[in-house]
Amino acid sequence: MKGKNSAGFFALVISIIAIPFIITNDYYIGVLVFAAFNCLACIGLCLLMGYAGQISIGHGAFVAIGAYTSGILTSKLAWSPWLAMLCGVLIVIVVAFSLGIPALRLKGHYLAMATLGFASIVHIVAVAAVDLTGGPSGIVNIPRLDLFGYVLNSDTQYYYFSWSVVALAVFIAFNLVNSRVGRGLQAIHGSEDAASSLGINITSYKVQIFILSAVFSSISGSLYAYYMNYIDPGPFGVMHSVLLVTMVAVGGLHNIWGALIGAIALSLLPEFLSFLSDYLQVLGIHYQPDYDTLVYGSILLIIMLFLPEGIFDGLASTLRGSKSFYGKLAGRRTGRVQ
Repeated sequence: MKGKNSAGFFALVISIIAIPFIITNDYYIGVLVFAAFNCLACIGLCLLMGYAGQISIGHGAFVAIGAYTSGILTSKLAWSPWLAMLCGVLIVIVVAFSLGIPALRLKGHYLAMATLGFASIVHIVAVAAVDLTGGPSGIVNIPRLDLFGYVLNSDTQYYYFSWSVVALAVFIAFNLVNSRVGRGLQAIHGSEDAASSLGINITSYKVQIFILSAVFSSISGSLYAYYMNYIDPGPFGVMHSVLLVTMVAVGGLHNIWGALIGAIALSLLPEFLSFLSDYLQVLGIHYQPDYDTLVYGSILLIIMLFLPEGIFDGLASTLRGSKSFYGKLAGRRTGRVQ
């Protein structure tokens, strides 16, 4: 990691440390904890979609596998939360490898449909396998995560831990992108035929990045289970997979920072809509919950029309354009004065 990305990473770390001193309300700290879970999954999805060019609408399934593995092993078998999380990662690696080899031979919307079908199957199993997953009732009594014997009981403690994991994931992602493997992935995104002619093992690279992105999602699911102390199939439906893809698309597919921005923005959006509905009710305007879908769709449509590269790249291009415009304007004025 170097250049602007190093400065951005330093700013991220400073922000993580400072926010709890600025926001002291536990509820909003909890919202930021959920944002961290989404950020972790979106970083992996950005590597897969933005850099390798492989579309997946099934990563919510890997979040569910991580959450349920951790929940089952800790609550029913009294495993250590760390060991259960590691077991969830190993299971996800096996599943992603088994799914990735045949699925990644597909391209475009065929791959998207295959991963979407996988997400549907995992959700159905979570609902139907009552003896294992608890069915619609879910799993209770999942323990809190402990760090060197110190249990993370408060929202602030879990905030620092979860966002530290996100910072580590950002560090890993940028180092991967700037490595030989990252350049190979970008070559595959540009043209698989051209990448193959350069000696890049396309299948191996695609499967490896698919597995890595699934591992990030699995860890996200485990952290969610330990934070909530309870899981049920509701949060792991197909729409969660779609939401993750939307977060990455809104922030910017081709940049890790874009994935973070999109995940944070759409994680905080429900809270903004809740505040908006309360404000509108004070004014005598009744805001229906069904309007949320309309707002989400409108935001996505506006971004796709006016910022097709996502919020991060779109704003960066706008800033560069404004600097160039004002630079030329200043040059003309200087010329006139001379």
